[in-house]
Amino acid sequence: MAATSIRTLKPNVSQNEALRKFSSIGLGAIYRHIRVGPLRRIAGVYVPFFLYRVSYQLGRAPQTRFFAIDAVEGSLDLFEFPGAPGDSQLLEVETRNYLRPALSEKRAEELLSDKVLRVIFQQGFFKLRESNLVGARVPIDFYLPYWLAFYGDETARCRVMDAVRRRIEGAKASAFFEQWLAA
Repeated sequence: MAATSIRTLKPNVSQNEALRKFSSIGLGAIYRHIRVGPLRRIAGVYVPFFLYRVSYQLGRAPQTRFFAIDAVEGSLDLFEFPGAPGDSQLLEVETRNYLRPALSEKRAEELLSDKVLRVIFQQGFFKLRESNLVGARVPIDFYLPYWLAFYGDETARCRVMDAVRRRIEGAKASAFFEQWLAA
């Protein structure tokens, strides 16, 4: 695949910081080394996201929030933004390590509705009068950066770090990227 220019949210984790995190020493690292093997390398990868402005009624107060859902299969965690990302938060990157959007807008809206309801319920579902979410796609295309760490001798396994939220993702994200790499 040829390198392409994409717009991505600025990462909050450098390659060196990600390498330090993935190669940290501790009981978890020892267990991972025994179970899947040593750290072989890390790589940055970019995932496309759709941004939506979601409005709903919570109690008597109208709410408007901005959520982004991955445009590949909608399985990654939602991102929430205080507003649509502006040019100062985005940068152009030349890369071959990016996933292509594969999710239809209709399916993205269905998944987004379910995920947003879960977020609202965690904050106090008893205040939600009706599940009348109104989502409108914001016409901005962008990618979110992730760091992948590859472990193993014979079979490569990966761990995933969200390069914006600075956190290691779970098994769902690892399976998402391993499936992409196998395709």
